[in-house]
Amino acid sequence: MRNLIAIFLILSVFACKKEEDEEIVPPPDPNPWPTQNLRTVKTGLSFPWEILWGKDDHIWMTERGGRISKVNPQDGTTVFTTTLSDVVSQGEGGLLGMVHHPDFLTNGFLYVVYNYQKSGTYTEKVVRFTFRNNALSDALTILDNIPAANIHNGSRLWITADNKLLITTGDAANTSLPQNMNSLAGKLLRINLDGSIPADNPVANNPVWSMGHRNAQGLVLVNGRIFTSEHGPSIEDEVNLIEKGRNYGWPNVNGPCDGSETSFCTTNNIAQPIWSSGASTVATAGMDYYNNSRIPAWSNSILLTTLKDATLYQLKLNSAGTAVESVTQFYRGNWGRLRDVCISPAGRVYICTSNGGGNDRIIEIQN
Repeated sequence: MRNLIAIFLILSVFACKKEEDEEIVPPPDPNPWPTQNLRTVKTGLSFPWEILWGKDDHIWMTERGGRISKVNPQDGTTVFTTTLSDVVSQGEGGLLGMVHHPDFLTNGFLYVVYNYQKSGTYTEKVVRFTFRNNALSDALTILDNIPAANIHNGSRLWITADNKLLITTGDAANTSLPQNMNSLAGKLLRINLDGSIPADNPVANNPVWSMGHRNAQGLVLVNGRIFTSEHGPSIEDEVNLIEKGRNYGWPNVNGPCDGSETSFCTTNNIAQPIWSSGASTVATAGMDYYNNSRIPAWSNSILLTTLKDATLYQLKLNSAGTAVESVTQFYRGNWGRLRDVCISPAGRVYICTSNGGGNDRIIEIQN
């Protein structure tokens, strides 16, 4: 009997140490939506990170190993693909977020963020490419020297209505960096599309827009409001409503301010999440905003993918768009880990998996 108790205690300790991004696939949802509403668009992928509904009505995709592809959403054919030679995929790092310039159809500009070796140091940078004649050219580094590591690299990109580029970064496995305004790690960054610093940033000549982030892997704008999703350590994954110049607490605060965190929160004016996973983690990843009559029940909702929980979460927003009023889960465990979601103007929802080994796919939720 003593031996059985000892084995149980050992297993319990190891279970508490599981990384938030570990490949844990929960059992299938006993009541998934009908399969006739689903369509597999593309298979044979390896760790896709970003799926983006492009300005040209195609799905643009990054894969962590360095590949950028343009996929026809109707039949899944790859219209264009290329691999960036200097991407280094190390641990969770590699080729990550991507976004199209608002005038992509005329200037061909697209922005990507990825990890590479800079004089022997693992580093992250944002690069602008030009897409013309079915090829990428004219690589221009917009922002460099973002700390990187095998874990916690962020990173998503978004271009605002006033043509500012937003970039999420992780703490690069160094908890001293998110509270350091002189470091680009553990932040939401805001720069002009040419890489210069906007004059109205919180600190002059500094790209930091908000601080105290652990590992934000989701980013979306809803009516001008910035939302991010963020990994917690072993509890309290978060969705945050980002405010200019605010501190989001990491590593001193996990999730809402409570207990011993209260003093730090009061002293540093900590912004609290609008949603938290509570006493466990689900490994929050990519997100997008849904507000289309094609799926009325999802109107005014953030759709959030998760890795550890392998679930698509619907976070229904209140009418003001400032709080989550209800949470619903879909497709739990149907395809394993879910990395990102994008939405077409017609209200079709696309999600991609993140299981590796060439087994990943893009799936369309039709109606």
